[in-house]
Amino acid sequence: MGSTLDIPLHVKYIQSLGENKDDLVYHLTAHLRMNAVYWGLTALCIMGHKDALDRDEMIDFVMSCWDDEAGGFGAHPDHDAHILATLSAIQILTTQNALDRVDIPRVVKFILSLEQESGVFAGDQFGEIDTRFLYIAVNALSLLGHLHELDVEKTVGYIRRCKNFDGGYGAREGAESHASQVFVCVAALAILDKLDEVDHETLAWWLSERQLPNGGLNGRPEKLEDTCYSFWVLSALSILNKIPWINAEKLTAFILSAQDPEGGIADRPGDQPDVFHTHFGVAGLSLLGYPGLEDLDPVYCMPARLIESKGLRKGWAALPRRPSA
Repeated sequence: MGSTLDIPLHVKYIQSLGENKDDLVYHLTAHLRMNAVYWGLTALCIMGHKDALDRDEMIDFVMSCWDDEAGGFGAHPDHDAHILATLSAIQILTTQNALDRVDIPRVVKFILSLEQESGVFAGDQFGEIDTRFLYIAVNALSLLGHLHELDVEKTVGYIRRCKNFDGGYGAREGAESHASQVFVCVAALAILDKLDEVDHETLAWWLSERQLPNGGLNGRPEKLEDTCYSFWVLSALSILNKIPWINAEKLTAFILSAQDPEGGIADRPGDQPDVFHTHFGVAGLSLLGYPGLEDLDPVYCMPARLIESKGLRKGWAALPRRPSA
């Protein structure tokens, strides 16, 4: 579809999501509802249409997902609290300037209760561990102003043990490098001001090798390209100040080719669009400096202006988020 980003069409697409609550797909994706609200809102912010969704309705939905017993947020009303849904809730409320609705001490307690002796975090009370959950904890505690309560050395120690020979990081100790895990580990280190832990040159080489001849990026060797890696790979390259190591023009063309004629962006051209790939496709275009888009912060995956206003940048603050001219 076309060679330009059709912002009005994508705004309309995001607005239409969830309108038909009798649709089976709507109910089958309940476990992603909080995340989907975050993806839609952030994509709208990047496209300059933050107010396209009703603010009060959004905040009411987020608060309806509060799990009072656990002290965190679930993905949907009556779902158990999970660290992923909790971060999305915090990101939504931060963007909407409504964090005063949250019992912050209880949320902080919930997040810290998920820390394991090794330094990694579990996603919920059932104990699944992943470097994603570690990053989520670091991100959320930072946004809430309670990063000082984290055992930084223990957390960084776990990330260090997940580092592989190729400079990348896996989901846990011993796991293969994967672009999304690289993002969460590098972004967590950025927030903790520990980017000296990263092998910048080797990792940037591995990340640049994720670009395929059609311009798209994959998550690991021998896999297909996918629009979502336009964020996972680019965000890490942006933090490392290495975006010029990939062909930005070819990647831009690939993302634009994955647009659906009726709105939304798919994982690759011709597939069904969804809000996940719409968000990360637009996020990738922002990091590439696509005209007319707001700057995205590559570490928090939120509007850069908002992160700057909260004074959250540390040593990586001076790194350009867009390619040098």
